[in-house]
Amino acid sequence: MKVVAFERSLQGTGASRRLRNTGKTPGIVYGANVDPKLIELDHNALYHALRKEAFHSSILDLEVGGTTEQVLLRDVQYHPFKQLVLHVDFLRVDPNHKIHMKIPLHFVNAEVSPAVKLGSGIVSHVMNEIEISCLPGKLPEFLEIDLSKLELGQSLHAKDVPLPQGVDLVPHVEQENPVIATVSVPAGAVSEEAAAAPAAGEAPAAS
Repeated sequence: MKVVAFERSLQGTGASRRLRNTGKTPGIVYGANVDPKLIELDHNALYHALRKEAFHSSILDLEVGGTTEQVLLRDVQYHPFKQLVLHVDFLRVDPNHKIHMKIPLHFVNAEVSPAVKLGSGIVSHVMNEIEISCLPGKLPEFLEIDLSKLELGQSLHAKDVPLPQGVDLVPHVEQENPVIATVSVPAGAVSEEAAAAPAAGEAPAAS
């Protein structure tokens, strides 16, 4: 994805406020052992780009003054109640150094799983993103989780996520192996089962 920005020389609260009043958003690009660069971006274009999932988890081509460099979105500051982006940070990417990035999880095929289709279970997504490590050129836009074989009472963990070649979980996620999805029986269904089962010590009704 391409992002067009322009260099800015003024900084400070007053300069940023004047910039926003002209429909621009102040930002900065830093990293890769290069001096930070102050930039400004068209607010409306940036606002719409930020609504796209891929903008938050992909390598971006940032063009400033006719020069393009690869960056990652690192931080966004929003106004507390207005639809206004106050500031944005980009991190330069070194193609030869691994990056840590939170990647969206896309859950598919829950409706055809035994848990849902046969057991009337409810699938809960405990995590919607997961932190991975890889070279920039290996960065996936998202990771797909196939739930078609999910059984009642089963949980999926971080280590169950299929990772493309060259992509690894970051060490602390690997060690903790957190739950990413669970399936449970609806409370109503549990109550119905309890009502249908004979009470403890009670003999089944004679036919």
